[in-house]
Amino acid sequence: MNGERQELLRAGPVEKPGMAQGNIPDFMPIDSRTARILPWVVAIAFFMQTLDGTILNTALPGIATSMGVHPLRMHMVVIAYLLTVALCIPVSGWLADRFGIRQVFLASIAVFSVGSLACALSSSLWTLTASRVLQGVGGAILIPIGRLSVLRLYPRDQLVSILSFVTIPGLLGPLAGPTLGGLLVDYASWHWIFLINLPIGLIGILCTLRYMPDIPRLAGQAPFDRYGFLFFGSFMLTMTLALEGMGGYTLFSHDAILLSGISALSLVAYVVYSRRARTSLFPPRLFTVRHFSVGIAGNLLARFGLGAMPFLTPLLLQVGLGFSPLNAGLSMIPMSAGAIVAKSAVTPLINRMGFRALLVINTVLLGISLCSFALIDRNTPLFFSMFLFTLFGILNSIQFSAMNTITLIDLPDEQASSGNSLLSVIMQLSMSMGIAIATIILNRFSGIPAIASAMDINRAFACTYLSLGVMTMLSATIFSRVAPFAGKQCAVP
Repeated sequence: MNGERQELLRAGPVEKPGMAQGNIPDFMPIDSRTARILPWVVAIAFFMQTLDGTILNTALPGIATSMGVHPLRMHMVVIAYLLTVALCIPVSGWLADRFGIRQVFLASIAVFSVGSLACALSSSLWTLTASRVLQGVGGAILIPIGRLSVLRLYPRDQLVSILSFVTIPGLLGPLAGPTLGGLLVDYASWHWIFLINLPIGLIGILCTLRYMPDIPRLAGQAPFDRYGFLFFGSFMLTMTLALEGMGGYTLFSHDAILLSGISALSLVAYVVYSRRARTSLFPPRLFTVRHFSVGIAGNLLARFGLGAMPFLTPLLLQVGLGFSPLNAGLSMIPMSAGAIVAKSAVTPLINRMGFRALLVINTVLLGISLCSFALIDRNTPLFFSMFLFTLFGILNSIQFSAMNTITLIDLPDEQASSGNSLLSVIMQLSMSMGIAIATIILNRFSGIPAIASAMDINRAFACTYLSLGVMTMLSATIFSRVAPFAGKQCAVP
């Protein structure tokens, strides 16, 4: 949320076609009724996207049983969505400028809804994965375009309050998702975790048609960086497929090595190309900003461990501990509730400690918290597990807010949009890679495809949490490069 605020607050005034800059307001005037209702429209989209990101996790074992595959094979369903979102985020702004915010917002809701229907009708793991890709195309565009509509339609002095309002459902989605997913699986069927998006999507489309104005497109739009998108997208896709193959035993080792090589070459090609291109997807000058470089590197490494948690923990509860889907979902509530409560503590902590001290200390504590999940087994008291979940939710919330803010806080106005876009891509990419890495570790320790006993799988989960915790703690060395007094006695946007 802080990263979203930062993007909006740093964005410069929007110039309307045919009007001189400086003679126009930096927002498009709208009537009072539209001004009241439009934030609810954007909030519906935020809720639909964030709910879908968590409602699936507690349903994965049930879906696996229905499709006749092992639950630990279901990671590709989650990765497909996250990777698609990462690939499509850079395109969202260009699409809005090319076709109009209202039109693209409507299309994204429609594509997300159609993808949800396709998921519900899927009968195999591969068709479900393909349907999640379609769903990810719509989901990737929903939130960036929703933020952009707020930017274009509201005066600067209202942006923080409006953005805070529309992102509240984004916090409620992860809170309600696991429980609702477990409830639907236990008392209906897993298909309803996708079908529930259809009425929400229909409401979103009708409200958008009624209340979102046709916002003028920007003049002088730069051409889309096709080659940069091709190189960078190839890097993300091949690296994730290589990791997925290593973890899921779906590729031979030489195929994984080949994909890794293609990924490395694609990244090198993008770096070389972006330095020579007049306009590039993510300008290299972004990395001349010290805190942006540190923040991107820290986000990438830290989220390898943290991003796997929403996928890994429901599996631990159901596959390792024998919880029902509903009980697994209810057990996840303390994690989300702790994250919401901790939001209000971030600014005072940064003002008092500064970014470096807070990030280094919190990252180490967060790694220890991850390692502590290795203590959970069938004999662990429920209250102790809930304490560990709550503590992790609090530390995780502080971590995300602080490292997102330090990444963007020093970017000049003209680089804020591209910097925020790259951060969003890195967030999604690192989560998909984190899930793939966690699956590799889990499968190696559990001996997939043949799991001998419940004790073996519980030991495998413990080793996985320990590995992810150590990986997270290592990212503290990156955050130690933040300037010593950065953030002390200053407000966090």
